Amino acid sequence: MDEAGPILNGLPTTLPDSDLDETAEWLESLDGVIEQGGRHRARYVMLKLLERARERQIGVPSLTGTDYINTIPPSQEPTFPGDEMLEREIRRLLRWNAAIMVHRAQRPGIGVGGHIATYASSATLYEVGFNHFFRGKDHPGGGDQIFFQGHASPGMYARAFLEGRLQEEDLDGFRQEHSHYVNGELRALPSYPHPHQMPKFWEFPTVSMGIGPMNAIYQAQFNRYLHNRGMKDTSQQHVWAFLGDGEMDEPESRGLLQTAANDELDNLTFVINCNLQRLDGPVRGNGKIMQELEAFFRGAGWNVIKAVWGRGWDPLLAADSEGALVNLMNSTSDGDYQTFKANDGAYVRKHFFERDPRTAAMVKDWSDDDIWRLTRGGHDYQKVYSAYKSATEFTGAPTVILAHTIKGYFLGKHFAGRNATHQMKKLALDDLKTFRDRVNLPITDKVLEEDPYRPPYVRPDDNDPRMRYIHERRRELGGYLPERRGDRKFLSLPGDKAYASVRKGSGRQEIATTMAFVRLLKDLMRDKEFAPHVVPIIPDEARTFGIDAFFPTIKIYNPHGQNYTPVDNELFLAYREAKNGQILHTGINEAGSVAAFTAAGTSYATHGIPMVPVYVFYSMFGFQRVGDFLWAAGDQLTRGFLIGATAGRTTLTGEGTQHMDGHSPLLASTNPAVVSYDPAYGYEIAHIVRNGLERMYGEKPDDVMYYITVYNEPNVQPTEPEDVDIEGILRGMYLLKAGSFDGVGEDARRAQILASGVGVPWALEAQQLLKEDFGVVADVWSVTSWGELRREGLEQDEKKFLDPWGEYEPTWVEKKLGEAQGPVVAVSDYMRAVPDQIRQWVPGDYTTLGADGFGFSDTRAAARRYFHIDGPSIAVAVLQSLGTTGDVPTQWASDAAKKYRIDDVTAGTSGNAGGDS
Repeated sequence: MDEAGPILNGLPTTLPDSDLDETAEWLESLDGVIEQGGRHRARYVMLKLLERARERQIGVPSLTGTDYINTIPPSQEPTFPGDEMLEREIRRLLRWNAAIMVHRAQRPGIGVGGHIATYASSATLYEVGFNHFFRGKDHPGGGDQIFFQGHASPGMYARAFLEGRLQEEDLDGFRQEHSHYVNGELRALPSYPHPHQMPKFWEFPTVSMGIGPMNAIYQAQFNRYLHNRGMKDTSQQHVWAFLGDGEMDEPESRGLLQTAANDELDNLTFVINCNLQRLDGPVRGNGKIMQELEAFFRGAGWNVIKAVWGRGWDPLLAADSEGALVNLMNSTSDGDYQTFKANDGAYVRKHFFERDPRTAAMVKDWSDDDIWRLTRGGHDYQKVYSAYKSATEFTGAPTVILAHTIKGYFLGKHFAGRNATHQMKKLALDDLKTFRDRVNLPITDKVLEEDPYRPPYVRPDDNDPRMRYIHERRRELGGYLPERRGDRKFLSLPGDKAYASVRKGSGRQEIATTMAFVRLLKDLMRDKEFAPHVVPIIPDEARTFGIDAFFPTIKIYNPHGQNYTPVDNELFLAYREAKNGQILHTGINEAGSVAAFTAAGTSYATHGIPMVPVYVFYSMFGFQRVGDFLWAAGDQLTRGFLIGATAGRTTLTGEGTQHMDGHSPLLASTNPAVVSYDPAYGYEIAHIVRNGLERMYGEKPDDVMYYITVYNEPNVQPTEPEDVDIEGILRGMYLLKAGSFDGVGEDARRAQILASGVGVPWALEAQQLLKEDFGVVADVWSVTSWGELRREGLEQDEKKFLDPWGEYEPTWVEKKLGEAQGPVVAVSDYMRAVPDQIRQWVPGDYTTLGADGFGFSDTRAAARRYFHIDGPSIAVAVLQSLGTTGDVPTQWASDAAKKYRIDDVTAGTSGNAGGDS
């Protein structure tokens, strides 16, 4: 028995009926269709009504699946405005040059790889965009942002070559970024879209699959954010993301589609190149990936346009009165479609058309060649143009275009549709000749035979009609693409006053460094020129971090405003959303937060407006969860602050294993674009943030991101010492508190204790225990950045390797500890590998303590005693080191361990038990 399901956005029976008689007439009409035409006719009419309701944006659920045919019928296709012949000839030049660039990169002695087939399948998709849609930076309405499919990069290089932006020498340096010199000049191209490697060319790194879709969504959202906040008119700018159907299996590719739909981002278009193949074989051999994606995107609220078949199919479909051809199209699997294009017209006739006598009759007078010339929609410029035009004119929702193509298209029978196509990087001599003939280029067999590894590139002179057409179209659309432009405006940064409060400390009040940072952020945002450029970004933890204090003032961004009364409306810190809100609240969504961070942190380039993203998150869910996105952010030359809150393995005591961060500084150290700090006090944070603002947004901006770990454990924040070593804070370590000889004499045994972050109070506790109980004088150093100390050391070691007999300044670690007396013991709330980063530059004996292993739920004091990183444990470690060198009796360490009950977890007392988790 068929049961009617509910309408997704509300049962109609719960809504008031404003016209009972009209409703009754509609119901009677439906009954009449069923009675006269049957259930199939009624179903068709209802589907058409739903389709029209979707077009008119009525707000009822759309169809999640349609037949395997083009969404736009021929009768609704606009006239193609371009010169069809010239554009065909241009595409052939591009196909040749793109393939030959990769082929030449396989010449003897090089063999660096590359991909030919992806661009071959998507050339038409790109060229229709380049010639008619993609707006350059100089367009009056602003430039579009285009996320090019990573494996299609040869096509973008080939186009830049035709435009004169790249030369043959550049193309021959493909994938040889440090070794391809021409007349003493390095001329090279990276494998994929890498802004870090080509900062004037590429804008968005995309080849780590799944990152492009999500970043494109948040780029489109950020464009609207700037517009709604009055920072820039972005109403004419469009975001295009070119993706692969195999790439859509990445969870990130589909995971945030609802964000684009909820924000009604009609400034966003996904173009999915459905060549039915991933790297090793079919995406859905037994199924239909285009149908799957259509249902998925429609269900998420997107406008879906399918470009399945080229115009040669139009008369066949028009004649398909019984639906036989559509039924064949619907029932044929992707695996079979792939096999068809790896064979010939006779094969297609037998295994496709002749499966039904009605469809066989349609082509009985056609030759096999006629059948073979039937193309797929993604290779038909008319179908692609129609889809693009419809997408850019649609309002109220983002659009996805599903374009049916063939991987390796136009490259010949050894490439098209083959499983191995993605890995094929060069053409045999016969393939070269066949390809040459297909693209109709004046290259003789003799030229190809003389050096099969170096077929010539082809670029007509500037007076050639094809060249004039290319330049004319790009001038009309606002300039060449891809293109990246750097800094065009600079920020006025806050002065001393903004940092004064935090540097004074907290008096008698105990506050965590998280709160110290939030207070500093509030003070920075009192600067009226600077404040609008700050973009606070939070997942669903604002109250944990104390950022809810911003809710009533700068508000949470929502393109629809706040159309409800929040439950905490009467409270001072009520939840406030606004169309011009400043906070990007992404929900429980760290990956989306980093995508938003990247869009904001590259606004200086994409929009010419420098913005300062400040992303505050659980430190455990930063680099560990979204490390690939942060790596891409570095590649994209993102600037901004990453604040790893609730940092450390023992501070978030009630949360358990997966919340306890014992290693984020190590993960951060793997990203060359990240400057990582682990400060202990508010005044250290003030100097680090000020340095970060000056370094990233000053007169000579650096393309880095600052990662600062802050803690949720309350402590009294001391006043900044008058003679504080600011250079030491910024370089990574400084002497916080020298040991006192009062009461112990100048001949007391010496030691050095290095600590970072929340571990500094334990080091100070150990300093006191050592002196009072054993007469040992220890100096305590605050290590604000193990990572920066290591980075400097490695840079110095590289210089020494290249010039071993040169003269060099000591590293900062060597300079500070070179004359310090006694063994060195280092501690932090992270695993030992964190302080181990500087081991090779520490003179003398070096012992590290750390929270290795899984975290767990317990009190802070118990956790620190368990990991042996608390004050008494540090003291015992110092005594053990002194005993090893013979400076004190070895028994002292044993006595201390017994005195402090080191093996008793319940005896731990280090740290503050207060503070919310």
